[in-house]
Amino acid sequence: MKTAKRCMAAALAAGALGLAGAAQAQTELVVVSWGGAYTASQQKAYHEPYMARNPGVKIINDDSGSGALAKLRAMQESGRVTWDLVDVVASDAITACDEGIALEIDHDTVLATAPDGTPASKDFGDLIVSPCFIPTIVYSTTFGYRTDLVKTAPTSIKDVFDLDKIPGKRALERRPNNNMEWALLADGVSPDDVYDMLESEAGIARAFAKLDSIKDQVVWWEKGAQTPQLLADGEIVIGSTYNGRLFSVIEEEKQPVAMMWDWQVFDLDGWIVPKGGANEAEVLEYLHFGTDTQRLADQAKYISYGPARKSSAPLVGKHADLGIEMGPHMPTAPDNARHTLINNIEFWADNQDDLTERFNAWLAQ
Repeated sequence: MKTAKRCMAAALAAGALGLAGAAQAQTELVVVSWGGAYTASQQKAYHEPYMARNPGVKIINDDSGSGALAKLRAMQESGRVTWDLVDVVASDAITACDEGIALEIDHDTVLATAPDGTPASKDFGDLIVSPCFIPTIVYSTTFGYRTDLVKTAPTSIKDVFDLDKIPGKRALERRPNNNMEWALLADGVSPDDVYDMLESEAGIARAFAKLDSIKDQVVWWEKGAQTPQLLADGEIVIGSTYNGRLFSVIEEEKQPVAMMWDWQVFDLDGWIVPKGGANEAEVLEYLHFGTDTQRLADQAKYISYGPARKSSAPLVGKHADLGIEMGPHMPTAPDNARHTLINNIEFWADNQDDLTERFNAWLAQ
């Protein structure tokens, strides 16, 4: 009888432990990002180390980064927010904060200090462009081209719009951002005047006219992974995408692709926490860990984006698998940054909806 009771007690204890383990494993954080090489870098640098330290948490990647704001608005309106953390560009973070669909963050309370004790707000500095935004990387949107499919290597943004010099299909993102600026630069507008021009009807018309000159040779992409695939398949000869995507196809996949850095557009990317999420406390714990100095430096081991924390920059070294120094592959490297346009975050936060509507109408013509 005593043996039976002991067995029963052991079984009940094991069952209780099993139920406790199951309950613990039920915390699932849905993290929305951009997919491809970028999400893979987050998985290795942030998610896997966090889950190893917190076995009761499971991070689920959702590659819905493109168009995330519209989807988040719909969730807010329905009263059912299923996302816990969303990766966005800085202008979208400003918009989300203004609309009240993202949480404001006390950066010095939520985020880790730098190793020397510098508060997070000072370590991130001016890159905190919104009280709802936690910056993680500095990246650029630039061009890759097939070295074996072009007779003359492109060296300037004008070459993207020159069908005689560079015949063949090119890829551009299906949105006005960057395309409007590049069109004006290729049409001879001074970089200092680009955003002033886009504030005027004449400037907008001029940008669309320049885009018209190549419209029938453009493949429009919506996800950053599409251009590298189009290049690898030989369906285009040149195309825009994020510099980290091009690094992957060039250095990791060894495709016959090279970078064209002329007038790369610098931008910021980072996190917002949607209002109404079910796991807010756990998300803030994750952010404390996942945006510290070491984690942001670790991401640069897997993709060529510059970390947003000042204290992370000295820790950037070699690629984790390839063993190559990552510094020369960063958009901020001197040889790459000779002609750089800084994305006007405030301009796009104010004009995104209007110019997107006009851009879509132009595409439909």
